[in-house]
Amino acid sequence: MSERGSIRHVSVGLLALPESTPTALYGLFEVLSSVGVTWAELTGEALGDARFDVRILAPGRAGFQSVLGVPVTPHAAIGEVEPPEIVIITDVALQGGADPRGRWPEAIAWLRRCYEKGATVCSVCTGSILLADAGLLDGLEATTHWSAFQFFADYFPAVTLRPERVVLAAGPDQRVVTSGGSASWEDLALYLIARFTGQAEAVHISKIFILGDRSEGQLPYAVMRRGDRHEDSAVASSQAWIAEHYATPNPVARMVANSGLSERTFKRRFRAVTGYAPVEYVQAVRIEEAKQMLETTDDPTDAIAHEVGYEDVAFFRRLFKRKTGVTPARYRQRFQSVGRLRQGG
Repeated sequence: MSERGSIRHVSVGLLALPESTPTALYGLFEVLSSVGVTWAELTGEALGDARFDVRILAPGRAGFQSVLGVPVTPHAAIGEVEPPEIVIITDVALQGGADPRGRWPEAIAWLRRCYEKGATVCSVCTGSILLADAGLLDGLEATTHWSAFQFFADYFPAVTLRPERVVLAAGPDQRVVTSGGSASWEDLALYLIARFTGQAEAVHISKIFILGDRSEGQLPYAVMRRGDRHEDSAVASSQAWIAEHYATPNPVARMVANSGLSERTFKRRFRAVTGYAPVEYVQAVRIEEAKQMLETTDDPTDAIAHEVGYEDVAFFRRLFKRKTGVTPARYRQRFQSVGRLRQGG
């Protein structure tokens, strides 16, 4: 991990082979490249203090077609770059029960070199076969796609498979990370983001890309945008005030008084530039603050309601569910677990 100014940069190499399928490769590239940047663009909040510098790497620099015919153009050949801090092997298409050992000698040698230099090496789905062929899974627990179980039984018996796991970190300093089926690249991405840049950024990315359990719709992921600039100084001053005093009783009346405008004029101008009625804006700010507390603390819901300005806890619970689609308890359950390894999951 390098420092450039106040921004931490983590180098990531996505290993692409002719047998690679493109979904995880390009999905990981987009998601990891968004760390520290896209949240600020969508919400108006400050840029994050960490970035992933992501490159697609291959044994050769020349472009090629993936196994599904989608073109892949590497940023560099593996022999041209210093070992990244994180290496990810995406899923590879397997042909029948053919022995996979020795199929990718240059990539295998590079993986070993990266690991010896301190890299965290990861796999998505059947990409675990390359880690096994490199000897990096010997004596360790690992997971992979269910279709590859027989490959491991036949060719890599020194690996202990844990088929129930979606993401599994093993080895010294947990520098070998495997993930299950091809869609598990999403879980792997969130795990790596939480591990290398922090839980808050993993939650941000999960909300941006709607990653995780979508059975309750999009509302749990939606976030208030507060940062659009405008020229109305009275409204801007009120927005700055409420950001610090959202728990104050009767905040709309205080904002009107501070603005020096009539109540009718203030409300008209406030809605015109923010898209919210003042009371809706206050509610949205309070709910966003409550969401952050639910994500990062174990404080009781009643205490959080009082902290953000609601003495009537029942009203707060109803408002929270109307704004987010879920109860505070369910919201906490969803987002405190983002990016964390869970036994059996």
